[in-house]
Amino acid sequence: MSTADQAGTSMRSVSGSSSAEPTRSMSRPSDTSSSAAASRPSAPAAQQAPARSSGRRVRLTVSRVDPWSAMKMSFLLSVALGIAGVVMVAVLWMILAGMGVFDQVNGLVGQIIQDGENTFDIMDFLGFGRVVSLAIVVGVIDVILMTALATLAAFLYNVSSSLVGGLQLTLTDD
Repeated sequence: MSTADQAGTSMRSVSGSSSAEPTRSMSRPSDTSSSAAASRPSAPAAQQAPARSSGRRVRLTVSRVDPWSAMKMSFLLSVALGIAGVVMVAVLWMILAGMGVFDQVNGLVGQIIQDGENTFDIMDFLGFGRVVSLAIVVGVIDVILMTALATLAAFLYNVSSSLVGGLQLTLTDD
């Protein structure tokens, strides 16, 4: 039985009605029967389903997470986060350079060290290229680790859900 069949079955059983819900066929009737159906009066109100005052409540269980799907999704999300991190570091560096923070740090360290022949320049350590390169390396490591951890988490969830039954959700149609 597919997941859609299980969800449909549980939706009917939880909805509160003991009889099966009416279904409509998606096929078109032939031309001769359509004119006969149009001339018939509508069904009496007693045969129609009673109106529900509140939305349906459906109780579903997440019994398995496909590890391949978890790996693909975590890879895409971690790549997006890695790109966002590199852009964030570059923008932050430009804002700090524009505010003159690096010049103030150079002046402060120069006052503390007070070495006349060797000047301290923070840009030797925190240049734009070096900072962005480090952010890219951290982003690549982050992509690898997040993808591996999400895949491992999917495997662990499948093992634990086979033991305890999975995560149960109650969805409402309000």
